[in-house]
Amino acid sequence: MAKAKKQTKAGKLSIADMRKLVNKKAGIQVAHDLTGENPTEVKGWIPTGSRWLNGIICRGQMAGIPVGKISSIAGLSASGKSYMAAQIAGNAQDMGIQVVYFDSESAIDPSFLANAGCDIDNVLYVQAQSVEFVLETIEQLLSSNEGRMLFIWDSLAQTPAISDIAGDFNPLSSMAVKPRILSKGFAKLTQPIANSEATLLILNQLKTNITSNIWEARMEPYFTPGGKALKYAYSLEIWLTARKNKDAKIFDDKGFQVGSELKAKIKKSRFGSERSEGRECGFKITWAGDDVHILDEESWFEAIKSSEHLRNGGAWWTLVYDDGTEKKFQGPQWLTLLEDEKFRTRVLELLDEEVVMKFKEKTGDASAFYSLEGEEDEKAKAKA
Repeated sequence: MAKAKKQTKAGKLSIADMRKLVNKKAGIQVAHDLTGENPTEVKGWIPTGSRWLNGIICRGQMAGIPVGKISSIAGLSASGKSYMAAQIAGNAQDMGIQVVYFDSESAIDPSFLANAGCDIDNVLYVQAQSVEFVLETIEQLLSSNEGRMLFIWDSLAQTPAISDIAGDFNPLSSMAVKPRILSKGFAKLTQPIANSEATLLILNQLKTNITSNIWEARMEPYFTPGGKALKYAYSLEIWLTARKNKDAKIFDDKGFQVGSELKAKIKKSRFGSERSEGRECGFKITWAGDDVHILDEESWFEAIKSSEHLRNGGAWWTLVYDDGTEKKFQGPQWLTLLEDEKFRTRVLELLDEEVVMKFKEKTGDASAFYSLEGEEDEKAKAKA
C-alpha cells in the first residue's frame, strides 16, 4: 500500500514576499507599500481658481482638485460650473497636464475657454455622444497615453445613454439605465485613473428635491442625477449655489450683469484625518466679456474677517502685522493695498491661519467654518 504524501506546511511570508506574490498573480503592480509611493496618495492638486475653496477641501493644507481621483462639481443652472471648469483646465495646463473636454451640450465657446486662460490649441474637445462613449473613450485614452490627463465631463446630467438615443421619448422606457451604466463604468475606471495619475472632473446639475417630507425638503433641498453609486466613486464633491445676500450679482459701470457671487459647499471630501464635509466658502465669478475669472483676491477679505489681527471700526479696518505695526484702510482700498508686498504677505498668512490651520487645530467657533448663510442671517438680524 502506497504511503500518503507528507504535507509540508508553508513557512511564514513577510509582507514584502506577499506583495511580490500578489503582484505576480495580478500581472501588474496592485499591492503597494503604504509607507512609500502608492496610488492612495494624491500626487498633486489642480487649483480651482479660489484660494479660499482650495483651503477648505483638505484639512491642514491648500489643496484643489485631486490628481488621480474622480471629483464632481454640481450646481444650479448658471451657477458657474463651466466657468470653474475652464479655470481648472487652464491651471491644469500650467502644470503640464493635458486637457480632454467632453461637452454634451455642444455649447462651450472657444473664446470663453481662451479668456479663462486655456490654451485652446492644446485642448482636446470631444462631443459627448453618450455615457457609454465617454466612459469607453476615457478607458482607451488611459491605456494609450502615458501623459497626465484631466478629463472634464460637461455635463453628466445632459449626456444620454445609447438606449435613450435609439429609443422613444417615454422616460419609463429607459428608466435607471444611465445610473446602472455609470455604476459599472466608474467601478471599472477608478483604479486606472489612480494608476495613471489622471483626473476626472464631472460637472453635474443640482435639481430640486420634490418631496412631501417637509424636514427632508429643508435639510436636502437638492439632489444630483446619475444614481447613488456616483457618491461612492467621488473623492471630492462640491456643490455650487447662489449667495443669498443682495450683492450676489455683479454689474459693470453701465448696469449690465457680468458675473455673480457663489457659495461653494463641500459635500464630500476623502482627504485629511478629519473630513471637510459641510465647509463653505464664497467668491464671485465674472463670466462676460474678455475677462472670465474667479475674483479670488476679493474673497480673501471676507475669509479673514474673523481674525483677531483684523479689526473693524465703522468704515475703517485695521490690519495688524506680526511685528505689531498696523495698517488702517477702507474696504474699497483692498485690491490696491494687495499690490503692496508686505500687506499681501500678511493677508496670505492670515488666510492660511483662518481657513486652514484653525480648522486643523480646532480653534475658534466651529460654526464659522460651516455656514456662510448663518453669518448673513446674523447681519440681517442686526440691521432689523
